[in-house]
Amino acid sequence: MNEATSPPTETTVPLLPCVSADDTLAFYQALGFQVTWRQTKPYLYLAFKLGGFDLHFKNPPQGLDPSEENSGGCLVLVDAIAPYHAAFTQAMRQAYGKVLATGLPRLTRYRPGASRFTLMDPSGNSIIFIQRDEPEEVEYGGSKKLEGLARVLDNARIYREFKNDDRAAYRALTSGLRKHRDQAAPIDRALALAALIELAVAMDEPAKIETYASELRTIELTESERERVDAELRTAADLDIWLTAEPTADGR
Repeated sequence: MNEATSPPTETTVPLLPCVSADDTLAFYQALGFQVTWRQTKPYLYLAFKLGGFDLHFKNPPQGLDPSEENSGGCLVLVDAIAPYHAAFTQAMRQAYGKVLATGLPRLTRYRPGASRFTLMDPSGNSIIFIQRDEPEEVEYGGSKKLEGLARVLDNARIYREFKNDDRAAYRALTSGLRKHRDQAAPIDRALALAALIELAVAMDEPAKIETYASELRTIELTESERERVDAELRTAADLDIWLTAEPTADGR
């Protein structure tokens, strides 16, 4: 087709598997999606709309197991992801009394400066919200411009933010600290320990927090370095609140 004579007017709508119409309707409506089509007989077909994008659902293939979390997926490109994450957080607290952060369905956490988060629905579909200015290439293993523990930190960030794999990020950081602790710059050691504290909160392993905090308190840092580490620790504190806070009168 000649684009010059046929201007592009296409619209793509993802068609995802749905294992339970009731659960899917309840979940997406709770998050503020509008139902634009609802049909269960003679076959299942559901359609939802939020802002400028649509999600459609059909019967799942035989044997689909939502717990494997590979049912289907959709990328939603937006100008800024933080407002969407905040809106879903508020909606979940209003509907469920808490943020659904584990199991299915769930919402992954958002770290300041991150460029994506994921919404997992009851059928194991992943709806990934991505900021438009996100870098096009991700250097798995950490940026080649970095060395030692600094590169390990970057690799852990990729595991955490792009793969939603806290366990892999945790393993990378603990291994990296063992290997590079003696040679690493104090700020990199401190940032690694702060990241481990945040991961311990995310993985619900509070017993590990004091171990990392104790080592962190022994590291001498400049004022500006301390501010960077404090910002990371505030992220861990904010995550703890995000996971546990009850909804307020205004739903936040």
